[in-house]
Amino acid sequence: MVAGERGDGTRRAGAGTSAEPTIRQLRVFLALSEELHFGRTAGLLFVTQSALSQQVRDLERRLGLRLFERTSRTVELTAAGRALLPEVRAAVEAADRLRRVAAAQTRRLSGELVAGAIGAEASMPHTQAVLGELRRRHPGMTVRVVSLNFADHVAALTREEADVVFLRPPVPEGIEFHRLAVEPRVACLPAGDPLAAGSRLTMAQLSGYPVVDVPPEAPRVWWDFWAVDPRPDGSPVRYGPVVPDMEALLHAVAQGGVMSFLPAAARDLFPRPGVRYVDVADLPPSTSAVAWAAKNRDRPAVAGVREAARALDRARREGGPPGEPA
Repeated sequence: MVAGERGDGTRRAGAGTSAEPTIRQLRVFLALSEELHFGRTAGLLFVTQSALSQQVRDLERRLGLRLFERTSRTVELTAAGRALLPEVRAAVEAADRLRRVAAAQTRRLSGELVAGAIGAEASMPHTQAVLGELRRRHPGMTVRVVSLNFADHVAALTREEADVVFLRPPVPEGIEFHRLAVEPRVACLPAGDPLAAGSRLTMAQLSGYPVVDVPPEAPRVWWDFWAVDPRPDGSPVRYGPVVPDMEALLHAVAQGGVMSFLPAAARDLFPRPGVRYVDVADLPPSTSAVAWAAKNRDRPAVAGVREAARALDRARREGGPPGEPA
């Protein structure tokens, strides 16, 4: 027992300090409550174990509570720690929301556009055309392109970490998009699989073949489309390992026993040892799009992207260059 502490882990009145916990200390508390191991937590936070221990002791002093039971072998949350856990998580999430909203306001005032992209969408011709037209119309606007993984490519819009995202629909409710291009989908298979030896497959031939899965944070409506779940005959898909991004997906397929469906452009953009792309005769095509949160559609930066995309559509229809800047 520490000086000033009762047997139940609380402290006597006046035994704590009057200082408020810092967000850094609350993040340390969350990380340690998940790992329950000082060594692993210190590694995740890139600090020494002694520095981590000091942060935890300081947080306990500030709150007047013992949050963890520590022995030489185990770390466990106390009853007080368990009671505080949802409140700490809510406080950290609120701080994160504040940071995101502040960053979005800063971008808005500075004229910066953050464009997210999943997979290789940033290098696709239609993406480059939209961003090029945007720069032509708004030469003073700063455009920053960021790469997003499967879990956060839509969440980046709702969290306002990106103004627009170049992606492949479908998208969940609350997200709008402008279609930019359509292309076939192909099966991505292990190179040594017998099905990979052919030049063209059918969905029936792929029935029962496990498909890689994505993290639960990714929109399920999106991955159901890409996994073709359910299949045309109504059968559900059997899923394999969860992968966070394209590189992990390709590695999982190359290991064998699992597949995925990808845009046909993957042939050129993602050639990898151990992976082969095969056409699928009865697989519907995919759409490339630029998306935004519906609530932000009229913000200047987002409106600028929407108008650039529409201008390119008009130019394609009329067979000439896009119109002059507004």
